Amino acid sequence: MLKTKNKLFLLALSQLLLTHQGIAQAPNGAQERPPMPVEAVQVEVGQIVLSIPAVGSLKSAESVTISPEIPGRLSAVIGKEGQAVQAGEVIITLDASIYQAELAQAEASIALSKANYQRAVELFEKRVGTQQARDEAEARFRADEAALALAKARLTKTTINAPFNGILGLRRASIGQYLSPGEIVFNLESINPLKVDFRIPEIYLSKIRVGQQIIIKIDALPTKEYSGTVYAIDPLIDQNGRSILIRATLANDSGELRPGLFARINLVYETRAEALLIPEQSVFFMGQQKFVYRIVDGKASLTAVKTGERSTGKIEIVEGLSSGDIVITAGMMKIFDHAPVAPLPQNPRPQ
Repeated sequence: MLKTKNKLFLLALSQLLLTHQGIAQAPNGAQERPPMPVEAVQVEVGQIVLSIPAVGSLKSAESVTISPEIPGRLSAVIGKEGQAVQAGEVIITLDASIYQAELAQAEASIALSKANYQRAVELFEKRVGTQQARDEAEARFRADEAALALAKARLTKTTINAPFNGILGLRRASIGQYLSPGEIVFNLESINPLKVDFRIPEIYLSKIRVGQQIIIKIDALPTKEYSGTVYAIDPLIDQNGRSILIRATLANDSGELRPGLFARINLVYETRAEALLIPEQSVFFMGQQKFVYRIVDGKASLTAVKTGERSTGKIEIVEGLSSGDIVITAGMMKIFDHAPVAPLPQNPRPQ
């Protein structure tokens, strides 16, 4: 008895489905299904920007450590931590007493050697002195000249000036501390403009050139976007990573950006001004082919398309659609080719 009831139920269900299918797909019958409500938009003609994503770091336009070239005791610190300095401005000085004494000694030595040299020349000209004596006096005089120049240079290096306009970092030495050559006192950074170093895969070699624009986003400043310009491309491709090192410049008039910040970069290599754009959700796959539903004379028309680039929720249509076409964006699962549809009115965007 139970098996008989199940068979009758399945038979009734099959007849119902067949009847429903016949009604839905009737091409010209009187029982054609009512229009299915769908969401739809018009194909948009707009600009699409083609870019290569990358990550990189901000770098100072110029960066140097302020350190002495000669040993000495730090006698004065004129530069202030975190403050801007101009090129040529004195930053630190070393105790110059020893170097002043060396200069005085060199000046005294050259005075004597110069007099001896002149006397040797006079004696040689009078046939009294020998040529060897004259040559030895000249050699001593030239050596004392070099010693004097060296003493002057060493005395000059007790004062260290800023080599370019920039901002001083934190001080790493105290007044009275004895400094060895190369020991760091400050770092000096030029941060306007900044440099941006980043790498892209070698497959994009044909698409990059000097002068291209980059769009930069900084994780530390997520609400802002910055623009820079490529000015150098490393001719050597990295064999390990198969990548190309690119350097761009970035204005930093406000001073809010700092060297070392992590940067997310898009290198813009092409801009298409009149691309056909539709929402990404309008496109769906059937096998390996991409399709959309157009609305033609109140019915859905299954249309094969070829797509291009994606940009902010929209996709470029290279082939298959024209400007002014209406495509369905939601409700595709409930319709089929030539099914009657009724586009829902679009809600106005909030102001």
